Amino acid sequence: MSFINSKSNRIFALVDCNNFFASCERVFRPDLWNKPIVVLSNNDGNIIARSNEAKALGIKMGEPYFKARDFLKKNSVKVFSSNYTLYGDMSSRVMSVLKHLEPDVEVYSIDEAFISLPASNKFNFIDHGRSIKTVVQKWTGMPVSIGFAHTKTLAKIANRIAKKNSQHKGVFDLTAYESIDTILSRIAVKDVWGIGRQYTKKLNNHGIFTARDLKYSNDKWIRKHLTVMGLRTVWELRGKPCISIEDAPVPKKGIITSKSFSRPVTSLEELKEAVATYISRAAEKLRAQHSIANSLHIFLSTNSFKFNTPQYSNSLSVVLPEPTASTSTLIKHSLHGLKKIYRSGFEYKKAGVMLAEIIPETYRQRNLFERGRNDRKLMDALDNINTKWGSGTLQYAATGFKKSWMFKREQLSKAYTTQWDQLPVVKASI
Repeated sequence: MSFINSKSNRIFALVDCNNFFASCERVFRPDLWNKPIVVLSNNDGNIIARSNEAKALGIKMGEPYFKARDFLKKNSVKVFSSNYTLYGDMSSRVMSVLKHLEPDVEVYSIDEAFISLPASNKFNFIDHGRSIKTVVQKWTGMPVSIGFAHTKTLAKIANRIAKKNSQHKGVFDLTAYESIDTILSRIAVKDVWGIGRQYTKKLNNHGIFTARDLKYSNDKWIRKHLTVMGLRTVWELRGKPCISIEDAPVPKKGIITSKSFSRPVTSLEELKEAVATYISRAAEKLRAQHSIANSLHIFLSTNSFKFNTPQYSNSLSVVLPEPTASTSTLIKHSLHGLKKIYRSGFEYKKAGVMLAEIIPETYRQRNLFERGRNDRKLMDALDNINTKWGSGTLQYAATGFKKSWMFKREQLSKAYTTQWDQLPVVKASI
């Protein structure tokens, strides 16, 4: 029984950067190729990325750094703090190359993108994939894997095969197989795109353990227990496209910015700096998706794991007089709210902000009696300068200067692409 949708005239490809964080570091440190690398989370807390060499040593994802420190040192594993500025810039470069090569590209995450291609029996997708892979690596230094299939869910599986099996040299075409059931029978259901931990448990209890089992499962049961989205996944496994390419990411309904401090914070002034910094970043994200917010939410808390210290946490929602994306306006209202929930005598571990009730900026209805200035041009200039010269080139004084409360990054690599004084230096010798 074949489920392939013969009317589909598109083929999907998933391009995925290999070991993205580690590869970003290797682009500017060629001495680290084929060497084990791990990247740490905020405050150098846990291991959140590993190179293949590090995985081969048995290093676990999410393992606390302090527990693994001796093992990493003993095995000469190179350790890096998260360099989000570098990773974001390298991601933009990769996506720009893909958009240069193909017209229909959906940026799915920082290291993944879907491409939509015309279906053709005469077209060699393997050769095309290798060509894309070669250009991306030549122009950016980033290694990628590419999987081709009739649907996005199957393209995810094809990409997994391309990445896991070295014999395919980073490219795998699932459309070349008339029957893919044998391949699907080797894919655990937990590795199917859209099937999380809870769904996996529910499916396993129902006797569904592989992608092939899921493909042939009962539609009514799937819809009842995995909702319509689960049913779409099943249909995609059958070769029927249900998830189209998105030209632009869906605007977020809520934007949260929050990080733990590198040390306990007690003063209101330092908390103000932190909240103003988080608001500035959230406002940038808000403007990037051409939206405005009607309200904001401020929260702060002590370290609940330090049982011998006084505990306190609180939050406050602020309804804005007018929906806005102005950093100055949002800072003003967030700091006013912070004063209301701050209590002295506590050691704060974390603070954060959330912009809520987000709507498109075109939906804003002006107030006839509004006196506040429209600083959209000022915000555009601020964003343009920070985009061109690096994040934080221009910032509000309220965000502070030393920022000693910021999260710890003792193993941070250089800002190779965004700071003039840290650009790589190339020397020629005869």
